[in-house]
Amino acid sequence: MGSSSPGAGLSQDGDSEKTGASLFRRKIGSQGIKPHLKQVRTGVQLICLGLFLWLFRITDYTGSDTIPWAVNIWFRLDPLVAATVTLATRTIISLLWPSLVVIGLTLVLGRVFCGWVCPLGTLIDLSGRFVKPVKNIRVQLRYIKYVILIVLLVSAVFTVQLVGFFDPISLLVRGMTFSIDPLLHFLVTGGFDWVYLNMPAAVSSLTEPVYDVFRSVLLPYKQGFFFLSVFSFFLLVIIFALELAGRRFWCTNLCPLGGMLALVSKISPFRRLPVRACKDCEMCRTHCPMDAVNDNRHIMTEECNLCMDCLAFCPRGITTFGFTGSKQRTVPDIGRRQVLAAALLGVSLPVLTRTDALSKMPDHGLIRPPGALEETDFLAACVRCGECMKVCINNALQPLFLERGLAPMFTPVLVPRLGYCEFNCTLCTQVCPTRALAPLDPAQKHSFVLGTAYFDKNRCIPFADKKSCIVCEEHCPVHDKAIKFDIMPVQDDQDRVMELKQPYVREDLCIGCGICEHVCPVIGEAAVKVVGKSSIPAALDWY
Repeated sequence: MGSSSPGAGLSQDGDSEKTGASLFRRKIGSQGIKPHLKQVRTGVQLICLGLFLWLFRITDYTGSDTIPWAVNIWFRLDPLVAATVTLATRTIISLLWPSLVVIGLTLVLGRVFCGWVCPLGTLIDLSGRFVKPVKNIRVQLRYIKYVILIVLLVSAVFTVQLVGFFDPISLLVRGMTFSIDPLLHFLVTGGFDWVYLNMPAAVSSLTEPVYDVFRSVLLPYKQGFFFLSVFSFFLLVIIFALELAGRRFWCTNLCPLGGMLALVSKISPFRRLPVRACKDCEMCRTHCPMDAVNDNRHIMTEECNLCMDCLAFCPRGITTFGFTGSKQRTVPDIGRRQVLAAALLGVSLPVLTRTDALSKMPDHGLIRPPGALEETDFLAACVRCGECMKVCINNALQPLFLERGLAPMFTPVLVPRLGYCEFNCTLCTQVCPTRALAPLDPAQKHSFVLGTAYFDKNRCIPFADKKSCIVCEEHCPVHDKAIKFDIMPVQDDQDRVMELKQPYVREDLCIGCGICEHVCPVIGEAAVKVVGKSSIPAALDWY
């Protein structure tokens, strides 16, 4: 935050820090690599952020039916995702083995993932250049992240998966998918369209190469539209606005992944030295962005994310980082009563979700993506990351809100009126990091049943208006067509008898892709409806 020192990283703050950095340079500027560690950290952060943004961009349709890169690697590196999915599904998901790498690094080096690798942490550091803490509202609530962690793990034991509400990678990817990406596409394409329509041809021709670069590098394949886009946007805004209450407020007080890595880092031999702040100096206590110095002036290893800020502001130049065999003298900042309360809340939430009246309501036709596990298993494995919704070619997959209660919130459903499941597309099954969507090859996809289509004879044109319409049958992609016709004699308004094709669905052939509902020309609610596999309507006016 605004330091001009050569070793400045992404999270420096204030004039006093500049003074400390100046003293530091004069004292040990010629003593090796220490002054450059913050620059190294900054470089690693930017590289990791660039990798994250690149993988986010290529999680998109590019004209190919396959995605060759491990675009979901950030979720597979996430130990919190691995732990909650393993507990909720009672299964070890082989895709999640990279999370062991992060655990191993944390055992050796401490919370290096939080301070050097996490893309959300890097973005928070960058936002700290513009959002300055208001010192009179700075609060320390470090125990909350442990409370959230316990709630997530205990709820997962009872097969209620809540990690998507708090996991930093899920929050970031989902927010960017639902709000930032569509917003960026709309603004950029709108700007270039305005230039094309309102500026002289010579000017607009110059913008075309620029627009081509944007299309190939920055913009998604097509304009996306998502439910909960405003809600997801403000969730991200709140995370960054919390910087007003303290630097890295989310990471210090709320992030459950940070809490998990903090507990693992307790036995790490790599730590900040000396392990206590100096008696006559408050620089560590007042400038540490993670509030890692407790009331006894001990450095809390589990709270230190190795940001290296203290190398710059230590006026004596005695601060360093290294391996030591000394025992950790601090304990996680959470009491027994808080642990017990968190555990009880973790038990209560699964019970509450199952006693919610919405859980007893009949299924309203939720259509899950192709490859989706049985509903209970799907809800346990899905981490609400938004990857499947981002990669959907036709923007057909949308997040649930509270239509089915809290537990399924943010999970994907097919909304045929917005888009349909492309017959030959398996991209969503390729990007799912937890196998909530089982991988399908094209042949398996062609036979995977998402739901069943039904006709509302009160709205269908051949039934209600006695006029010819075969749009749904023309678009049906399955072999031998799942929509057939009965040739029926009907009487028009002038009492003339004519033969008319009236459609019906062959349930043994229908896979519920939704294209018939999507293309139905009836204004408003479609005359042909697709409902989930467990939602067969009983009303007599459906056929």
